[in-house]
Amino acid sequence: MPGTSVLDRARLKAYKRLVPLVFISYVVAYVDRSNVSIAKLTMEQDLPGFDNHVFGFGAGVFFLGYFLLEIPGSLLVEKWSARKWISRIMVTWGLLAACTALVKTPNQFYIVRFLLGLAEAGFFPGVIVYLTHWFTSRDRARALAYFFAAASIAQITSPKLSNLLMKIGTSETINGVLVTHPMIWGLKGWQWVYIAWGIPSVVLGVVLLFMLTDRPREAKWLTKEEQEALELALEEERAARPAHMHHMSVWKALTNPRVLMLAAVYFCSTTANYGVEFFMPTILQAWYGMNRGTVTSLIIIPQTVLLFVQLFVGWNSDRTRERWWHTATPILVGGAAMALAPWSGGQLWFTMLLLTLGMSGFRGHMPAFWSLPSLFLTEAAAAGSIGLINSVGNLGGFLGPYVMGTVQTKTGSFAGGIYFLCFCAGTAGVIMLIMRHLHRRDLARARAS
Repeated sequence: MPGTSVLDRARLKAYKRLVPLVFISYVVAYVDRSNVSIAKLTMEQDLPGFDNHVFGFGAGVFFLGYFLLEIPGSLLVEKWSARKWISRIMVTWGLLAACTALVKTPNQFYIVRFLLGLAEAGFFPGVIVYLTHWFTSRDRARALAYFFAAASIAQITSPKLSNLLMKIGTSETINGVLVTHPMIWGLKGWQWVYIAWGIPSVVLGVVLLFMLTDRPREAKWLTKEEQEALELALEEERAARPAHMHHMSVWKALTNPRVLMLAAVYFCSTTANYGVEFFMPTILQAWYGMNRGTVTSLIIIPQTVLLFVQLFVGWNSDRTRERWWHTATPILVGGAAMALAPWSGGQLWFTMLLLTLGMSGFRGHMPAFWSLPSLFLTEAAAAGSIGLINSVGNLGGFLGPYVMGTVQTKTGSFAGGIYFLCFCAGTAGVIMLIMRHLHRRDLARARAS
């Protein structure tokens, strides 16, 4: 680009080369972990004993496996190779996602979901750590926003594609005529949902092995001058941090009160997010008696709005260099909206508005939130803390669906579960505001000294 600096050219090339790769990978990853919410609409008809409690537990047990390997996976990205580790993750999770098509009993479902969590562990925090190897803080929230937007794109594109697959082996009435869609190779539609989305993961895993680059100095697609300029910018940012940050051990970072508070925030917001996300199709079907096609059309709306919210939060957070309010405000707004959702029955437009605000809040804060750990941690300490925050936080991915499914099974209503999710969101917002106060106090003391 004539007229731009060497560093700016390197930044632009890094965006164009790396962000699309991790974006596409996360699209497929998110579908693989969440397509159970669509598949369950017919799985429960074909598999005896599969009720909301089973699906809630099965959807959540994924995150128990995820929890175990998050920190080791993040450290491997920092110390070994992001390219090789992320490639390995995608191949194994694609194979296990496809294996979900073979389950017959709740216990088999739980085992496959747990193993899928183990297989995917390290991908999400690994990419976050990986992006710190390429983007300085002034670019990081925007790069993260593009990465996180993949989850919304996955939820926008996959429901309709999955609904087409779901028709395999089922019957439906079209213009008053009963139409039967034959099975393919003896498998029904919900089984093909898992298989069809598992295959791209394996293919992408191989592609990433050849297309990703671990560090700027290894990038043959940058000139020597661009490599040096980008490495220098990253090194200058690391050097500008206080000396104690450079000597912080991984263990000390993992026990840092600020890291633990961030883990609590992410746990609560993730509980709220996945509780809504996994049960939104079932809620709409239960409250309004919709068919599967209508449900898969409506759940695209919140994801579309969320996409723009995340991009705005990432852009504005970088523009203003503010992270705390950009994290707390969406979560609190989402919690307030969801608290009204049980009162919206019979008014579909109002229900959709509240669900949209809820989901936009529960995930819209993420570009700003994931820019916070690198404010006070570096290198292995930052990688370990990001792994801890994500692993503890994603236990909320178990708790949210489990509480929603169990409460509905026992009470016949989703209201109690929704109020629990709102409480979690409120807790996350309050903790974040407390952290903002502590951060401002520390800055004031540093200036005074």
